[in-house]
Amino acid sequence: MRRPAPRLLEWSAVPAPRRAHPPAHRTKANPVSESPSTPDAPVIDEASIGAAVDAALAAIAAATTTADLKAVRIAHTGDAALLSRANRAIKDLPKDQKAAAGKLVGQGKGRVQKELAARQQVLAAAEEEAALAAETVDVTLPTDRRPRGAAHPLTTLQDRIEDFFVGIGWEIAEGPEIESEWMNFDALNADPEHPSRSLQDTLYVAPEGSGMLLRTQTSPVQIRAMLERGAPLYVACPGTVFRADEIDATHSPVFHQVEGLAIDKGLTMAHLVGTLDALAAHLFGGAPITRLRPNHFPFTEPSAEMDFRCFRCDARLGLDHDADPACRVCGGTGWIEMGGCGMVHPNVLRAAGVDPEEYQGFAFGLGIERILMLRNSVADMRDMVEGDVRFSQHYGTEI
Repeated sequence: MRRPAPRLLEWSAVPAPRRAHPPAHRTKANPVSESPSTPDAPVIDEASIGAAVDAALAAIAAATTTADLKAVRIAHTGDAALLSRANRAIKDLPKDQKAAAGKLVGQGKGRVQKELAARQQVLAAAEEEAALAAETVDVTLPTDRRPRGAAHPLTTLQDRIEDFFVGIGWEIAEGPEIESEWMNFDALNADPEHPSRSLQDTLYVAPEGSGMLLRTQTSPVQIRAMLERGAPLYVACPGTVFRADEIDATHSPVFHQVEGLAIDKGLTMAHLVGTLDALAAHLFGGAPITRLRPNHFPFTEPSAEMDFRCFRCDARLGLDHDADPACRVCGGTGWIEMGGCGMVHPNVLRAAGVDPEEYQGFAFGLGIERILMLRNSVADMRDMVEGDVRFSQHYGTEI
């Protein structure tokens, strides 16, 4: 006999009550069901379905992004949503109620899906328009297809040095890199047997005996400036020089110097010291402590090496503070060699056509690579010449 159908509310599906099973052992005569219990089905009537549809439509209208709308779709049309559970429960209704219940649930879901699609289209269009506005590119602007580099730090430092001398009223002088032996040695009062003239130090230009060489210093520019302009004269001479050296951490066959020359009446060593002190302050900051250490150069008399107090260890605090023995900048001495200097030798003035009885002058020479190594803690000179663009980019642009 057919079992009578359960009593139903209007447009509702009421599940059959669960049958309580007394504890029992599994036997052929009394099996135990392993099927999971079915959760309660929702009420299917106009009030409950209408409320679910209204809640979904309100949530859809409140969504402001496609991500919000996705969450609304999951909450109101996903497997756990009331409309989805009601749709699954239709199969358990009596046959004569399934059509009406299906129509009610289907129309409700259809309204929700239609509004979801319409709102998705509106929000997606708005987000696309916002993205395009944020990523707008003016195609009429010129473009730089090459990656940006940076000025080499030696170039930047040389510019900084030139700016200093121009700022105190000096001129910048330049000269050829291939020089005559007379300009490079004889006019600078170097003896014919001076060691710097040997092939171990100087690179001569073929043919042999031509008397032409790659300049070993920028001092020939000073001679050219005196011959061309006479006295008084204040010039700084930066440029590339060449020596017969093997490249290592502290030497290079090609490097850069800047030399200064001042010729006028009444100039003394005090003017030289003041100029170098001002240059040191410009390059390293602060108020450097300097000293002159006697030395000998054929083109100056008297001659000296100028040192300034180490700016890295405790020696920078003054002469009453000891240097750090482990300081790599000053080597534990507390002093850093800056370069050679002195009063221009009378023979150099005569060679350039300047009367040493009327004019006096001072001169100095500094290595730009050495200044960069001290100023920026560059440990190896080879880093400056190997051409790795990252070395230049590390320093960026200095203004």
